[in-house]
Amino acid sequence: MHFLPEKIDEYVVAHSETEPELLQQLTRETYQKILQPIMLSGPYQGRVLSMISKLIRPKTILELGTFTGYATLCLAEGLQTEGEIHTIDVNEELVDFQRKYFDKSSYGQQIYQHLGNALDIIPTLDKTFDLVFIDADKPNYSNYFHLIIEKLNPGGIIISDNVLWHGKVIEELNPKDVSTKALLEYNTLLKSDERVESVMLPIRDGLTISRKK
Repeated sequence: MHFLPEKIDEYVVAHSETEPELLQQLTRETYQKILQPIMLSGPYQGRVLSMISKLIRPKTILELGTFTGYATLCLAEGLQTEGEIHTIDVNEELVDFQRKYFDKSSYGQQIYQHLGNALDIIPTLDKTFDLVFIDADKPNYSNYFHLIIEKLNPGGIIISDNVLWHGKVIEELNPKDVSTKALLEYNTLLKSDERVESVMLPIRDGLTISRKK
């Protein structure tokens, strides 16, 4: 969904950093072999994630929702030399696909894959994080926030994806639409929780950047 006029959107993309070749390869193979390739972050959002990570220069990153590893590699571009990124996903079938591209990159040894339910895995990670990217199942966004906020370093950043949810957040709520209801609650949480300051950006399907005070 385009929240900007399409021609403006195309101009923005054309005048932003070019997608690296490895990510172009990953995108092609994802569309050829993987169901729901639309779940990819895509070249523009990927460059946004890369830029944020490079500005922060995180030592530790946590990603919730790996899919085929596109956003993982974008976020890894900003890691410190000895930094690491921990990425969690429930889809066992994608683990080898992800690892193939991770190992093709220069960040392979810095990327740690975790398979399973993030609500179970997050408490087992004996680490604090400088940057967290949430792009997983929408009904658990608020649950993820409450788990990670104490593991987020002061000044640390949470990037939340899909917060505009195809524009459904401003439409009349269907009582059966669990994901939209959860995102409405999550967006309110980010606005009201005094531990963070947040700004919502109409980039692609909506990104919110939250900074821990």
